[in-house]
Amino acid sequence: MLEDGERLPEARTPRSRALSRLPVAAVLCTAVLAGPFLPGAFLSGGVPQRGVDTAAAQEGAAALYGDPQQPCSVTDTRLPEISGLAVAGSTTLVMNDGGDAVTVYELDAGCAVTGVRTAPVDPYDPEDMALAADGTVWLADTGDNRLSRSTVALIALAPDGSAPVYRLSYPDGPRDAEALLLAPDGTPYVVTKDVLGHSEVYRPAQALDAASTVPLTRVADLAFTLTGTEGGPVGRAGQLMVTGGAVSPDGAALVLRTYTDAYVWPLAGSDVPAALAGPPTVVPLPASPQGEAIAFAADARSLVVTGEGLPAAVTVLPAVGALAPAAATEPADGAGAPAAADGSPLSPWSAGAIAAIAAAVLVAGVSRIRRR
Repeated sequence: MLEDGERLPEARTPRSRALSRLPVAAVLCTAVLAGPFLPGAFLSGGVPQRGVDTAAAQEGAAALYGDPQQPCSVTDTRLPEISGLAVAGSTTLVMNDGGDAVTVYELDAGCAVTGVRTAPVDPYDPEDMALAADGTVWLADTGDNRLSRSTVALIALAPDGSAPVYRLSYPDGPRDAEALLLAPDGTPYVVTKDVLGHSEVYRPAQALDAASTVPLTRVADLAFTLTGTEGGPVGRAGQLMVTGGAVSPDGAALVLRTYTDAYVWPLAGSDVPAALAGPPTVVPLPASPQGEAIAFAADARSLVVTGEGLPAAVTVLPAVGALAPAAATEPADGAGAPAAADGSPLSPWSAGAIAAIAAAVLVAGVSRIRRR
């Protein structure tokens, strides 16, 4: 555990932030070079179809969520890079991607800052947040664009102002992750971000311990495919990259988002892996320059989204229908075979084509892409 004011071991420097873009660019440039060897029909044939018809999935979303509403926009200059979001009654909690202290801002219904919760712990790259039933705000210090961190961390900002740091390690090498799911029983799940759409889900292998590093274990794999929804800073690749997540206040649903879409699953008990094994409802999100944050509203069904940049629109997708309940299942005992979010696998050809498309977009506009 770090003492108050102590810097996390991997604390960023300006140099490291600049370098953090290089691995992603390198992977994408490799995909560009491979582009001529990919099937031309795929590259010119538009968006690949899901295992279930995309139109049917959108009809399902339309039955569950009404037209997006924008109650307000964040304009406070202290919040230029919102990457985490939670809702506590009539108060919205947000956090920046970065900073030299753990800081959570409280917003009122007009998106004005009404309070600040902070602790003297310098995070490395906080990417998401979740609100526990006891009022503790959990911050996922899990960003790692350079894939160089030996450990990542969860920081628990308690109502009394204390902020213990829980170190975690992956069993199979560094990962970049921007989504945190906090199950109703308090178990945290970290969901990785991948430019090819292959996300992995990890949870601690044992109880969290602020005095030692706890290993993570992989419990699920998800493969996201192109949806055709516009938005985000990296073109079509943004449809594949998980940037945030949340569990509803009543524990009956969970959501993951990409730069462009939200995926909502019913949840039974606290079995997150079992929930993710089922088909989600895919909800197209309004176009956003860099949408990274998502939460359930106080009604536990409506979705609230926002992202980086000022002004940052806070958008609500009101729930107008009931999500089918999840079937009760036994807890998952480990990672299964990779499966798509809709139940279909992501083929190597599709992955390669997606990478080529993403590379072309990123190389053309890399100068305007900030650290995520």
